[in-house]
Amino acid sequence: MSNKKRLGVGFVGSGFIARFHILSFQAVRDADILGVWSPNTENAESAAAYAREMRVGEAKAYGSITDMIADPEIDCLWICGPNHRRVENMTEIVDALKRGCGELVGIACEKPLARNVAEANEVIALIEQTDLLHGYLEDQLFSPTLTRGREIAWKRGAALSGRPYLARAAEEHSGPHAPWFWSGEHQGGGVLNDMMCHSVEVARFLLTRPGAPRSSITPVSVNCQIASLKWSRPEYAELLRERYGHAIDYGKHPSEDFARATIEYRDEQGHPLIAEMTTSWSFVGPGLRLSSELLGPEYSLRVNSLDSGGTVFLSREVTGGAGEDLVEKQNAEQGDMPYVGNEAAEYGYEDENRYMIRCFLDGKQPWENFYDGLEVTELLMTAYMSAEKGCKIDWKPDNLDTYIPPVARGDWNPGAE
Repeated sequence: MSNKKRLGVGFVGSGFIARFHILSFQAVRDADILGVWSPNTENAESAAAYAREMRVGEAKAYGSITDMIADPEIDCLWICGPNHRRVENMTEIVDALKRGCGELVGIACEKPLARNVAEANEVIALIEQTDLLHGYLEDQLFSPTLTRGREIAWKRGAALSGRPYLARAAEEHSGPHAPWFWSGEHQGGGVLNDMMCHSVEVARFLLTRPGAPRSSITPVSVNCQIASLKWSRPEYAELLRERYGHAIDYGKHPSEDFARATIEYRDEQGHPLIAEMTTSWSFVGPGLRLSSELLGPEYSLRVNSLDSGGTVFLSREVTGGAGEDLVEKQNAEQGDMPYVGNEAAEYGYEDENRYMIRCFLDGKQPWENFYDGLEVTELLMTAYMSAEKGCKIDWKPDNLDTYIPPVARGDWNPGAE
């Protein structure tokens, strides 16, 4: 472990989520973004320029991940590339370290950890070949509103009337930014794999007593339903083809744009707990909507990201180009439009990245790490299994380590049945 007081960060990936992280580093005092690698050199150069523009580090583009690791100024990596490159990226990182190409302190990986349990196990096996610290980047667990609400609910409500027993979490918007998200093969599924990874972890976080390990609540069963409600309709399937080309054909190979799941847990005393999750790419509204609830015997917690800022009213006489300058994935330019003052802070990116950097500086393993990412992937794959079989699945099902959802296999098309 070096005696550095600041860490140099390298980014693997240069897309939408990488830029959100770069923006959030304005609130991280102990690190500088110094590198970006992407298979698309132009995109890497653009993201590095953005980091310099935001004054979060003198970032430059690298020709490979190995080249970035070889730079002694790079101390840790943020993996923010596409899901289907997770194992490939981790393999190159570990290989470079084994060959002595450079040294790192830690790795932080965006959600989900992998497309399926087999790949998540590969990522775990790779990280265990090193002595690196590792963090799983689940931003919503660091949202100031959520973390403060959880603290109050447990400290005041649970302490006097009993632990909470029901958590709800939902994430909804009108669809992803990049074409690979829409591909079941490349993304590992549809909205369930893309966004329920957030909701599963939020609900589990809310139901877990502060300071207790995640293992203090144990899954009992998973029940799930998926559907393609909007994007497999002919007019919207054609819209996707126009936008992304014939590689995305929702008429023949759709991914689910709606998913809901219920996970039953037991706490250490055997009390039943329920987590309800809903996610969709078929929500049309002011923009990205994140909502959470926690219910206990004599209290409740409610969080909605679209209630966290202000509103600006724009009449029908105010016209202009479409954009996302008010809130991520906004779907309108007129009316009473909500905005979030600092999305990077409210969604949790600032606190998340500040925490990960401090852990890496202090030589401390983050409490949200790759093992949590593996557990989330196991729950998601069990949800897909439930949806495929049309019934509740008891935990932990057989063959989970080799299970690939029909959406990812290209075998799922309810419209053809």
